[in-house]
Amino acid sequence: MDKLLPKLQKLTQNLWWTWRPEVRTIFRDLDLDLYHRTHQNPMSVLKQIAPEQLEKRAADVDIPARVDRALRQLHEYLTPVTTWGLTHAGAMRSRPIAYFCMEFGIHESLPIYSGGLGILAGDHLKAASDLGVPLVGVGLLYHEGYTSQVLNTEFWQQDVVEPFDVADLPLVPALDRFGEPVHVSVELPGRQVHAAVLEVQVGRIRLILLDTRVKQNDPKDVALAARLYGGDQRMRIEQELLLGVGGARALRALDITASVFHLNEGHSAFALLERARYRIQHDGLEPHIALQEVAAASVFTTHTPVDAGHDRFPADLAAEHLRPLADGLKLALDEVMGLGRVNPHDHGSPFLPTVLALKLSRRANGVSALHGVVSRKMWNHLYPGRREEEVPIGHVTNGVHLPTWLATEMHHLYESHLGVDYQSSLTRPATWARIASVSSSEIWETKQVLKARTIRFIRERCAATRARLGLPEIEPAPLDPDALTIGFARRFVPYKRPDLLFSDLDRLDRLVNHPDRPVNLIFSGRAHPADNTGKGLIQKVARILEDPRFRHRILFIENYNIHVGRMLYQGIDAWLNNPQRPLEACGTSGMKVVLNGGLHISIRDGWWAESYDGENGFAIGSGETHANQAVQDERDGDELFRLLEEQVVPLYYENRNAAGVPRCWVDRQKQSIRTLAWRFNADRMVQDYVEHLYLPAAVGSSCQMPPP
Repeated sequence: MDKLLPKLQKLTQNLWWTWRPEVRTIFRDLDLDLYHRTHQNPMSVLKQIAPEQLEKRAADVDIPARVDRALRQLHEYLTPVTTWGLTHAGAMRSRPIAYFCMEFGIHESLPIYSGGLGILAGDHLKAASDLGVPLVGVGLLYHEGYTSQVLNTEFWQQDVVEPFDVADLPLVPALDRFGEPVHVSVELPGRQVHAAVLEVQVGRIRLILLDTRVKQNDPKDVALAARLYGGDQRMRIEQELLLGVGGARALRALDITASVFHLNEGHSAFALLERARYRIQHDGLEPHIALQEVAAASVFTTHTPVDAGHDRFPADLAAEHLRPLADGLKLALDEVMGLGRVNPHDHGSPFLPTVLALKLSRRANGVSALHGVVSRKMWNHLYPGRREEEVPIGHVTNGVHLPTWLATEMHHLYESHLGVDYQSSLTRPATWARIASVSSSEIWETKQVLKARTIRFIRERCAATRARLGLPEIEPAPLDPDALTIGFARRFVPYKRPDLLFSDLDRLDRLVNHPDRPVNLIFSGRAHPADNTGKGLIQKVARILEDPRFRHRILFIENYNIHVGRMLYQGIDAWLNNPQRPLEACGTSGMKVVLNGGLHISIRDGWWAESYDGENGFAIGSGETHANQAVQDERDGDELFRLLEEQVVPLYYENRNAAGVPRCWVDRQKQSIRTLAWRFNADRMVQDYVEHLYLPAAVGSSCQMPPP
């Protein structure tokens, strides 16, 4: 055991294990209960496991040989002969992409994410790693994480802070060229805030995280980056300054000269002002030349078509915080403020980091084709004299990191029929065309295994919640494993309409309790801690599920996170998405379901607007919207019921062969995988960023910046 433990510890030091199921299984097999109690964190398992348990399990399940194999694979992964990135992005090896984001969802054991933005950022890093694209992630280390969702006896969301032990993560101090730990400081009103710079390896990618828990800070500033999206507007703008300004300074302190700054949402927009300030101070550039050069080498991705989703800081608050940057830029404070105003001459108007990012980035994009259209319309007024279609905001549709979200059973099926190296050609349609030759029985049987596991997980989670709330156990066990099972899980906000199916409870009763064609519905999701409207939606859904008509058919799962999501995506039969169009920028959860053999049921919004072909899933409505939203909600509710009653449910239950396989349903599964998997994976997404945004930005541009 003296030799085994250091090898196991070495495996935990790179988050590569988070998308390698055969490596995660090693730690799960050491102590299953401990593995789950520690949020599937291998480092915590090794710290807490009893030596005698480690010795026994190592012998019982052949741990030493599996560890040696995993270490060899990790070494080969980190020292490749060639990669896609070496071929297509080799010019950026010495000057990588700096990818800034407020949150990163790498794994549930590192809770510095809240939802889709962070999950997308995590998938971006992992795909860049697999492809060998030179990229460095920049973010904040929230030592209190986000929050865990717990429902009280009134089914109202409680937001419980669960601090994690940084010592249980493979975080190490980032060192400068002299081998010294790097620290940075940022000027905030009346003080300097300091941060240690830590890093974690995500495969081949460095993720740099700023940590305010340093002795130079008073408790208020230690708390500044304690929790993701915490506090009031003053805390928010100071967090964003710490991320943008501090992140840019951390890169310089580490001798990382980035060719391109990629801002994933507007939270990190202040990085562009800091980059320009440095060029002025270090290279002697005139202020407007520095701003133009920064803009030419910047990429900005906007993720929300909802106006309220963009930060707006009061003018006096922004001015108070931007004065040090304005001085460093050698510009009047009002001119710097104008860069973040919709109307630069409206001196009392709020400051928007999104506007700053758009004005200081030559290349901007939405995250789906439709979102690109919506964004051009939304921000047209920033580009006077240009028609809407001429607004320089394009799109790169999101994708998901297949190895992170794919069930092991589906991976083995794909290996058997698409080729053992299919993951090296995920973006080729020909790779996925081979799914047509897979027998319907094999796909169906694989999916039933996954479904059984998911239903078992859901039952256990719901039983634990009911026991904690003092509610009676549901007898017999809820959810018929043979019934069509549909999932709905996402952030609970009004425009996502989680309660759309509850507009007609009698009709819902007839749908889910049909004697011959029953339906299970699984709900999960959180509201922002400050969003009482979203919490009210959760309460509405949870209360309705206590209706005896629905108790065995519909369940709500607490604390939607990466782990819960993975279990749902892999096992449900179909995924429901019914937002108000066009307010869903993309929506990647359905992509994860498709990769695992589920079908997507969605409004023609986000990614579904550009991917539904009539036979690879189901569409709610025609894509046209009524001017009156109340009328549209009523229309969409009726359309959804009719779609389920007349198409989805019959397709699942009818045309079954002698083995009980619904042939037409499985044919649609095959069509879904064949037409969607090659397009909506993160490899394709990152390749698009490299070819269409990163490489052009890396060589600069002579185009003029929009007037501030």
